[in-house]
Amino acid sequence: MGKKAFVTGGSRGIGKGIVLGLAAEGYDIVFTYASKKEAADAVVKKVKETYHRECFCLQASLEAPGVAHEVFGKAVELLGGLDLLVNNAGLTICESIQNITEEKLDHLLNLDFRTFVLLMRDASRYMIDHKIKGNIINITSSRGERAYPECGIYCGLKAGLNHAIKAFALDVSGYGIRINNVAPGATRVRTKQEMAAQKTGDASDYFWRKEYEDKTKEITSDFWDELGTLIPLSRAGTPEDIANAVCFLASDKASYITGVTLRVDGGLILPGMPEGFAGQGVASSGGWGRPSMEEH
Repeated sequence: MGKKAFVTGGSRGIGKGIVLGLAAEGYDIVFTYASKKEAADAVVKKVKETYHRECFCLQASLEAPGVAHEVFGKAVELLGGLDLLVNNAGLTICESIQNITEEKLDHLLNLDFRTFVLLMRDASRYMIDHKIKGNIINITSSRGERAYPECGIYCGLKAGLNHAIKAFALDVSGYGIRINNVAPGATRVRTKQEMAAQKTGDASDYFWRKEYEDKTKEITSDFWDELGTLIPLSRAGTPEDIANAVCFLASDKASYITGVTLRVDGGLILPGMPEGFAGQGVASSGGWGRPSMEEH
């Protein structure tokens, strides 16, 4: 009998990579998605046809009151149990302290911290009640260890999770439950094919460039390719990189690891790495002697 995993935010990007990685390891999976049902259905289809595992998707606005608890109950019912929770769904809102609104602050607090804690609570209770020596893994960010302009709230919440799970891990260690984090760095969340298929972008789309609108030309280099030149290992991360870390921490090979945050960032924020801030039209200072890069 395969193990059972509940993953939040599994229809695209890092979450999709995690779902597919766990399916390859023999997990049956329930994952949530926010709005793009077609993308979620495609992931379900791939899991079933490629890996021959059970897979279900649930639409959920996890930041809304009571939704996290409700969807957790549905996931456990569909799976018939739970061995692994992966908290992945989140939102990045880049805003300076002088411009942050209460609405944006509440959205970030609810989705990027409160939902994580509530699902960790529900998973811990379930595993304790059913005597399951399970795993809880949260996807945080390397930004939880480094300050970036106009990203203080997001950075702070990820830093809070990195610290909080140390205490949470102590709370449940006596039951054989392990809690860890995976902290991605700059990770490619859209393929070149997905960028090419997108018809247009807007000012809020961090990765979009005007030249992508010319569908007669192939996208040979994009945001992540150029960002990769600033990273010590010379490339941006992939969803598969993050999935590999999740699969490791969920496995028996990591049975003596709990309360840690595993950074998967290609060395992006190693001490001494002079990676400049790239965004809001500010040119990066470059790093490791490489040429500077300007965001578009």
